[in-house]
Amino acid sequence: MKEISVISGKGGTGKTTITASLAQLMNNSVYADCDVDAPNLDLVLEPKVHEKEAVKVSKVAERVNIENCIECNKCRENCRFDAINQDLTINKFKCEGCGVCQYICPNNVIKLQEKESGDIYNSTTRFGPMVYGKLRIGEEATGKIVDKVKEKARKVAKTKSKDHILIDGSPGVGCPVIASINGVDHVLIVTEPTVSGIHDLKRVIELTNNFNLEKTVCINKYDLNKQKTKEITKIAQKNNTDTVKIPYNENINKTIAQGKTIFESINLDTTIKQNDLFEVAGAIFQIWKKIH
Repeated sequence: MKEISVISGKGGTGKTTITASLAQLMNNSVYADCDVDAPNLDLVLEPKVHEKEAVKVSKVAERVNIENCIECNKCRENCRFDAINQDLTINKFKCEGCGVCQYICPNNVIKLQEKESGDIYNSTTRFGPMVYGKLRIGEEATGKIVDKVKEKARKVAKTKSKDHILIDGSPGVGCPVIASINGVDHVLIVTEPTVSGIHDLKRVIELTNNFNLEKTVCINKYDLNKQKTKEITKIAQKNNTDTVKIPYNENINKTIAQGKTIFESINLDTTIKQNDLFEVAGAIFQIWKKIH
């Protein structure tokens, strides 16, 4: 079973649009949306959820054995997040679960308790099984929830004898991205020919190099700035990485608004001339050949 993660150094590069079209090409696969802060692969794949599971990956301080409290105020004085009020009650929205209050309390009045930080959804799409996660409002620990999503996707893939897991990762280079690429076989990096696109591409390539991961760079809307595209190509070559170029096409926004992949629009939408999207579809097909 091969795992492929699609990531980008910044948001808005077209990562999820490309992932959705790849999902249609990758038969016998499980799809996982690991952008748990803002999952949106479901907008195109339209999953039908048949299982929802709450996950506990973080902790919050709670007062227990309150009768033993001597009101020494050590917990409040040592809390860096001002999560303990003057009456020594705990503001759970401010609490970071660091455990200082539990450590400093002389009478064991405060304990760290697990809390539900997000939810994992097991679902079915028109292209196959999909697993995705959603972080609850105000919660953190996104990397841990990503790990849970991948763990669930692997179980589904094993149970259903799937050949691939296609992961839609988070933008950036933070904890959720690291969790998205950890242990995968191939990384597809989607970038754009802009100053910020190049800056963030360098960071995400450095990240994947640290994991010694096989990778491909996709330059989306490459023809909007061919000079920047040349810069990206040189960066990829220095890192022994292949590139695939996707041209800009104004009809892609219409396609996504209709909840369709590129290939579905070519086959189903009579208002879009087929020639308009053939080049885009051909580039995505080349990506599929390189990564699957």
